Amino acid sequence: MEFISAKENDLSKKYLEYGHIIQPVEKIDNLNQIRSMFCHWSKDYLEINENLDESEFLNSIHSRIEASRLNDFRLNLIGRMNESPAFRQILFSLAKDTIEAIVGNELVMQARVNLSIQMPKDDSSLLHTHADTWSGDSPFEAVLWLPLVDVYETKSMYLLPPEANRKLNENFKSIAETSSESLFESIRKEVEWMKVDYGNFLLFNQTLPHGNRVNEETDTRWSLNCRFKSVFSPYGDKKLGEFFHPISLKAASRVGLGYDFPST
Repeated sequence: MEFISAKENDLSKKYLEYGHIIQPVEKIDNLNQIRSMFCHWSKDYLEINENLDESEFLNSIHSRIEASRLNDFRLNLIGRMNESPAFRQILFSLAKDTIEAIVGNELVMQARVNLSIQMPKDDSSLLHTHADTWSGDSPFEAVLWLPLVDVYETKSMYLLPPEANRKLNENFKSIAETSSESLFESIRKEVEWMKVDYGNFLLFNQTLPHGNRVNEETDTRWSLNCRFKSVFSPYGDKKLGEFFHPISLKAASRVGLGYDFPST
């Protein structure tokens, strides 16, 4: 007997086979709202008063700010994003059904959403080949990765598929002692570059090696990332109440967590 729907079963099979799911966002108006927020905050920071096409503005932000100022600019936007009371709720709404199908319906969510901005030819925003579990993350987490522009090839991120990862793990002891660049070179032909058009999201298995390279495309990449896991699944170094906050604890769980046996 099947205890989950055909749609959930199909999503689970894709996630297990490919290590990721790319789907249309579940509320496009909310995604457009998020993109508008970043355009507004960016123009405010850069003191721009023009009425600009949002997609063109974000894609060409490298023409308006030099790479040396990028980190301060990015941190300013991260601060504004995480100070916005409803931001995490809006973000979750974009992939709620898919996250619940893959992770569960009693969830914790990363307390602070992260933002990446990768300008063309800029090597200051690189994430070398890694799996998050190598540095203490729980294998029970999944990452929601949301581009605010079309991403492809080196304007995106890469992910090593599950079957190639199994082969890597068989020889990992000898490879792990090399540099991160050597590690990438050993899997270069196996990695899959994530092509995610605006209006879609990526949910991926962060136990799989992933990262990015210098953006060799002509436009700037903007992407948000946020982790989700089941509230009762094992935690790694990132703890409940510190890195993660509950967002969908059910009534029976609330009763159980608060229950004390009667005194005798």
